[in-house]
Amino acid sequence: MALIERYCPRLEFDSLEDFNANFRIEVPDDFNFSHDVVDWYADNEPGRPALLWVNDRGDELRLDFRELRRRSDQAANFFKSRGIGKGDAVMLCLKGRWHFWTSLVALHKLGAVAVPATHMMQTKNVVYRLEKLNFKMILAAREASLMANVRNALAETGKRIDLLSVDGPVEGWEDFNRLAGEMPESFPRPAKGTPEATRPREYMLLYFTSGTAGFPKMIQFDHLYPLAHISTARFWLENYDGGLHYTVADTGWAKCAWGKIYGQWLCGAPVFAYDYDAFNAAGMMKMIAKHRVNTFCAPPTIYRMMIKEDLSGHDFSSLRHCCVAGEPLNPEVYDRWLEKTGLKLREAYGQTESVVSVANTRWLEPRPGSMGKPMPIYDIRLMRPEGSLCERGETGEIVVRADRNGPPPGLFRGYRDDDDLTDSTWYGGWYHTGDLAWMDEDGFLWFVGRADDLIKTSGYRVGPFEVESALMQHPSVLECAITGVPDPVRGQVIKATIVPTAKYRPPGEATPAEAAEHYRKLTREIQDHVKSVTEPYKYPRVVEFVAELPKTISGKIRRVQIRREDDLKAAREEE
Repeated sequence: MALIERYCPRLEFDSLEDFNANFRIEVPDDFNFSHDVVDWYADNEPGRPALLWVNDRGDELRLDFRELRRRSDQAANFFKSRGIGKGDAVMLCLKGRWHFWTSLVALHKLGAVAVPATHMMQTKNVVYRLEKLNFKMILAAREASLMANVRNALAETGKRIDLLSVDGPVEGWEDFNRLAGEMPESFPRPAKGTPEATRPREYMLLYFTSGTAGFPKMIQFDHLYPLAHISTARFWLENYDGGLHYTVADTGWAKCAWGKIYGQWLCGAPVFAYDYDAFNAAGMMKMIAKHRVNTFCAPPTIYRMMIKEDLSGHDFSSLRHCCVAGEPLNPEVYDRWLEKTGLKLREAYGQTESVVSVANTRWLEPRPGSMGKPMPIYDIRLMRPEGSLCERGETGEIVVRADRNGPPPGLFRGYRDDDDLTDSTWYGGWYHTGDLAWMDEDGFLWFVGRADDLIKTSGYRVGPFEVESALMQHPSVLECAITGVPDPVRGQVIKATIVPTAKYRPPGEATPAEAAEHYRKLTREIQDHVKSVTEPYKYPRVVEFVAELPKTISGKIRRVQIRREDDLKAAREEE
């Protein structure tokens, strides 16, 4: 019996209806991913590949499960020697370093709470996290700005914690490689029922959301979370036994958990990790071709950048399946990728609070821009503000039927230390995502936007993503954000904040008057373009060109900040 069959007894389905009716996950009463998956492979298939790690300097590391267990057991013994045990929080700021995988496995064995974080945190971001959680340790890649920001945050908060570097000793940071390498190479599993043994509903992982509309929320997951990623990996990413999978995601984000460890190893698929300092489309394509990646997932932006390169110059014959998530997919990108590779990009939807919950699975013909249909792991509906369920074609909030005391595997159980926020999103037997969508006559879901981002203009309800998708088809638009601005007649009018491509910016020698006229003409051109590709009432009546858009540290556009700045500007003009 393959390992995955212990937890998912049926893996083949004749149709979407068969999948929805009969897919299930068996949940053991003492599951621990590190012991039950990593150690199982190490005992039964020690030479099975687990991780192929490369960087942009030519270094390469291949770990089979025997070596993965050895290194993770040494890390577990080191963490334990520093007093880290069940429930203790450790921050992992590791970019794409291979140490992320060994450290995560080690912390799960201990029952500690791993807190992945981005290396792009500023001092205020570190301060916020230190004040919210009682961290025992920070394990980091050597990034001068990150390490300086951590030191500043510790000085500001007065906290004292262990600081470890995985890239050799740095002033104020100990050498993790040397210290862990000196530890015993075996970490036995605690006996069931002992205080050290983990229990399924104890917490193992915590993410801070990126905070597009406020301070980051703390989202925590229990030890059943990895099992839910069988659904993500097997039936959306199409990971298979022995197939090398690559998801483009920094280890600091939840997308890494979706595509770079849990579901992949449960499916028997080795993980490909490319650790680079600066994204380069040609370099990424070279790595995909060189290492014969079989299944691939990236946000639409990555596909757009790769398409702009000469795809014909790379051998993508090893690719069998490609997925996309993070934002709605532009049909042009879908068509170009299909034309060049013969592969259909399959979109999906989920939140940091969940695993993939809506997807274009193998039984569906993808419709570019649609998230697909609900996965059987969750009962997904669309709900009106007063609590009734929506009809087909009607925009409503995406909600998940779930009991907070025993939600389905993979769904978070509440925001840590914030009962008010939890109660505001989880009530009446439903988890309210705050995301809006509509369902077409065939049951496909189409993302509209966050509920807070919805624009109400002249009686119409307009979501930002459809208009942004239309804008992105115009060659002048590098990045854009759609928001609503107050209007005395229409209530709100649609505003586009646009970062123009270099080719469409005014010449450097242009006078202010010439630049203004250039942008007036470009505005009319863009407005006419939007009217031609979507309903005319959705065109942006206000267009502003900027050098950059406000974003969170995870790269998500902060529409709330654009709205605030517009409100302040309107108030000043009124005065």
